[in-house]
Amino acid sequence: MEAITLIVALLAVVIGAGGGVFVYRMIQNVRLGKTEDLVATMKTEAEKNAKSIIKDADLKAKEIRLQAKQEVQEENKKHKAELSKRERHLFQKEENITKKTDYLDQKEDAIRHREKQMDKKERSLDQKEERIDGLILEQVQKLEQVAGLSAEEAKKRLIDSMLDEAKHDAAKSIKMIEDEAKETAEAKAKKIISLSIQRYAGEYVTERAVSVISLPNDEMKGRIIGREGRNIRALEAATGIDLIVDDTPEAVVLSGFNPVRREIAKMALEALIDDGRIHPARIEEVVEKCEKELDSKIKEFGQQAAFDMGIHGLHGEIGKLLGRLRYRTSYGQNVWQHSIEVGFLCGLMAAELGISVKKARRAGLLHDIGKALTHEVEGSHAVIGANLAKKYGEPADIVHAIMAHHEDEEPNSVLAVLVQAADALSGARPGARREIMESYIQRLNDLENIATDFNGVDKSFAIQAGREIRVIVESNKINDEGSVVLAKDIAKKIEEELTYPGQIKVTVIRETRATGIAN
Repeated sequence: MEAITLIVALLAVVIGAGGGVFVYRMIQNVRLGKTEDLVATMKTEAEKNAKSIIKDADLKAKEIRLQAKQEVQEENKKHKAELSKRERHLFQKEENITKKTDYLDQKEDAIRHREKQMDKKERSLDQKEERIDGLILEQVQKLEQVAGLSAEEAKKRLIDSMLDEAKHDAAKSIKMIEDEAKETAEAKAKKIISLSIQRYAGEYVTERAVSVISLPNDEMKGRIIGREGRNIRALEAATGIDLIVDDTPEAVVLSGFNPVRREIAKMALEALIDDGRIHPARIEEVVEKCEKELDSKIKEFGQQAAFDMGIHGLHGEIGKLLGRLRYRTSYGQNVWQHSIEVGFLCGLMAAELGISVKKARRAGLLHDIGKALTHEVEGSHAVIGANLAKKYGEPADIVHAIMAHHEDEEPNSVLAVLVQAADALSGARPGARREIMESYIQRLNDLENIATDFNGVDKSFAIQAGREIRVIVESNKINDEGSVVLAKDIAKKIEEELTYPGQIKVTVIRETRATGIAN
């Protein structure tokens, strides 16, 4: 187009202005012809391109349709497979449900059948029961007519008869068992106890509430009293013990219920008399020194007891508590000496029975260890002693023997029973303990009252210092077998209601008198 325009421009210049119109028209014609050809060409090319684009689009559309069809087919296959799987699962479930339904129907039929049978049997049993009740009633009526007793009266008589027979049999069995046991056990027990007592020869000293101090002369009493009694007051304040200065020649008396404090006062006064310097300051100094000396003595007493018994490995605190028993009394009996005595008796009886002598001596020596703390700790001395022994590493059987020696725990070993027996022997032998007269008489009265409370008892007598009670029964109310049962019942009630050292023997006496008159 630019070349044509250039040619036209040159022609216009050459020809001039006169031929411009002609040239212009020619140029317009040329332009129009060329444009039509160009348009035709472009139209042809556009049609070709359009056909090609349409053809490509058709091909792509076919490809997309084919691909979509394949995807849909695959998806349909998957859905069909899933549906087929679910259909099979549902079919299996349906089959299972059908089987269960059939089984339940069978069960239900069986249950209905059984219920019908049970109903028949129940009706049959009811009929039989009615017939049996009628027969029983008829027989009872006949028996009542024959015996002249009602059913309740006959039942009561039968029960009473059975009870009497059972008591009679029980009493016979008890007597037979006791006789058999006595034949074998009593002789051996007596032998063991007698041998143990014969082989032990321990000294015994009764402790009192006063201590007597001998003086070199009566002039010492004035020095002990001091100016206006200041020395006596100082000594009593420092020790807590009463000092009695009376007309007794060359002697003063220390009075107090605490044996440890009384011993400190005794040691202090003896030291002051030997030294000769007696005044309040010196008294306080000597008392303090004597307290330390007594602590050492207490340890020595514990060690001495363990050494005498051949016991080793005692905890230090156990030894101290054992030494404190030297200044402790029970019913007037020195507990330290009592513990040693029980230990020896336990060992002797253990040797006869063939069990450990050392263990028996250890248990016997420590059985009253709790009495060293009964004024500080509440509770039974047996429980306190067992807790102390456990705390300081004593073996379990020793702890049990201590706990069980006053029945705070049921004895479950030979060792525990030996400690009980040795404790009773040491405490119950004549002269071992002393009691207040009033409490002693009260205990005897209580013993007799317990026995007379029983039915059929005529009289009762406490003898042997309360170690035995003899009960006389009415022969028309208590038979021979009943006497055995009565003795057991009285002993059980005494155990439940009274506290006493050792054992109490219950003897029931039944006397049958036959009188004949010769004319």
